[in-house]
Amino acid sequence: MTIAEQIAQLRTELNRHNHDYYVLDAPAISDFEFDQKLKRLLDLELTYPEFDDPNSPTKRVGGGVTSGFETVPHRSRMYSLDNSYSKQDLLDWETRIKKIIGDTVEYTCELKYDGASISLTYEHGNLVRAVTRGDGVQGDDVTANIRTIHSVPLQINPPFPDIFDIRGEIILPIAGFLEMNKMRTDKGEEPYRNPRNTASGSLKLQDSREVAKRPLECLLYSVVGSELYTDTQFGSLELARNWGFKVPEFNSHAKDMSSVFQFIDYWDVNRQNLPYEIDGVVVKVHNLKHQEQLGYTSKSPRWAIAYKFQAEQAMTRLEHISYQVGRTGAITPVANLSPVELAGTTVKRASLHNADQITKLDVRIGDMVYVEKGGEIIPKIVGVAMELRHPDAQQLEYISTCPECQTELIRNEGEAHHYCPNIDHCPPQIIGRIDHFISRKAMDIDGLGGETVALLVDNGLIKNYADLYTLDKAQLLPLERMADKSAENLIKGILKSKERPFHRVLFALGIRFVGETVAQNLATHFKSIDALIAANKETLLAVDDIGERIADSVIKFFSEDANVKMIEKLKSFGLQFSGQQDIETISDKLSGRSIVVSGVFERISRDDLKKLIEQHGGKVVGSISSKTDFVVAGDNMGPTKRVKAEKLGIPLKTENDFLLEFEYQGNTSARKNI
Repeated sequence: MTIAEQIAQLRTELNRHNHDYYVLDAPAISDFEFDQKLKRLLDLELTYPEFDDPNSPTKRVGGGVTSGFETVPHRSRMYSLDNSYSKQDLLDWETRIKKIIGDTVEYTCELKYDGASISLTYEHGNLVRAVTRGDGVQGDDVTANIRTIHSVPLQINPPFPDIFDIRGEIILPIAGFLEMNKMRTDKGEEPYRNPRNTASGSLKLQDSREVAKRPLECLLYSVVGSELYTDTQFGSLELARNWGFKVPEFNSHAKDMSSVFQFIDYWDVNRQNLPYEIDGVVVKVHNLKHQEQLGYTSKSPRWAIAYKFQAEQAMTRLEHISYQVGRTGAITPVANLSPVELAGTTVKRASLHNADQITKLDVRIGDMVYVEKGGEIIPKIVGVAMELRHPDAQQLEYISTCPECQTELIRNEGEAHHYCPNIDHCPPQIIGRIDHFISRKAMDIDGLGGETVALLVDNGLIKNYADLYTLDKAQLLPLERMADKSAENLIKGILKSKERPFHRVLFALGIRFVGETVAQNLATHFKSIDALIAANKETLLAVDDIGERIADSVIKFFSEDANVKMIEKLKSFGLQFSGQQDIETISDKLSGRSIVVSGVFERISRDDLKKLIEQHGGKVVGSISSKTDFVVAGDNMGPTKRVKAEKLGIPLKTENDFLLEFEYQGNTSARKNI
């Protein structure tokens, strides 16, 4: 057998075994045998590079770093689905389509996977391109990252059209998501918020080797092209499955709307048994010729509609309320519940936010409460079953002293939270301020996480964030789980943080109400910490995005002798308290304009979007006011900001409209807003 034949045979075998394992969940050989075959193929490819193939199974591990994602047009537009929230909405939709195609309509019902949309292009049976949804007309080329996902076939089984697109969702199974978060929390890192955002963000990681480490899957739902060898939607799914794609078996051919309702009712109850998240059911006209006849609106296909499930609720008993102390001293009440199954997880706790929320709900110990879990991980109490309340249930009295240090709490006029004022000796506040100081958007200290901070504080090695710069390796080695290499990396990370620019250091100080944008504006305006300390209220109010509340907070912070001494100490360690990061000026197109950035963005990271605005002379502000010129609005823009913008008549620009003005071609950031 020739070398070329050996390589071809190994690739065929490995592709088949990949499909058996990742798509069919029925492995035919052991992991060891698979690894030996993969190693043999890799050795041959390295020895005979003339036989290199981008679709070889060896490419699954990823390799190389992408400096940016090229924005490319879709061969066929990717539309969004119209949503429905009731069965009556579906009946109304059916009435509309019957007016066009007649009374005989059958449907295909599919689960609505909660992930990141992707379009895959195949030519002559080989994967050639993978593109994100983007704005539906164009998206980012993420082919290198998609090749690392084992449920995406690099070559498909014949017969197949010469060229076609297939659409699907990149999802992160729940078990994989929980395992990723366990690894992060074990390292003291913040857990990811939910599987959907994590899957979406993974597609924009610049190093495909990092993508390969994540247990992503691709579930396919729509074939686009001619010569599909079928005339039905359900048939196209079977076709995709035969080609080697992962198409879940849960799809159903429904003869009428009554059968559609049965499918919806079943999965509304049983969705928690799935290994991945869904947020509804997609109903499509079964006949492909009918789909063609119905066509599209400007945004959506007329032949398909999404039925969105209501957020899941469960009833359980409120056992007691505990109170958590944040880094600013804010007290958050937490409802401790009798364990209850909700959305596939056991819920034991739910946030009650503040004293006003407790009063609004009139929740009492022993009450049966309704708990809801929407799109995020943290559940919330949304109501009380008053008819089940015990007649002796007592109205709750909010605590008056700190649960950690017993200091009497305060509540400032006009604020929702109670606060512990003992900032210097309340342990959670000390640890919280240091956690904020070391965070990625502040000092970004590698090798240091929340658990290690708590360990350093508990062992008396540090009392504040300035003490980090006094640590040495000998002090760290006796700590639990602190090996020689870990201690060395931590010290290096602390020393490296001294290079962080002034605006990052200012944000790291943890001044109340001073977020990233405000810190940037203050650093740009005052140029040094000394000038900022000397500023009066009038001077502060003259700075963009600085209102009364922020100005008062800044003055209060610098009026306290302990804070000024802390800054002097940090100066002595070499931290940057002057200057600003130079922004390359491209044009003055946005000169004098104040712009708010809100929401989640597909083609560009939030930091890069802000930088782009500044490069063209604009100023990024954090809140909407009458002085705001416009808002760049991404997905999930906060409803409060949207209402305020509409009330003030502030224009909203979509991500794509804004980037089009500047001929922006691609993302240079490592990730999307995860």
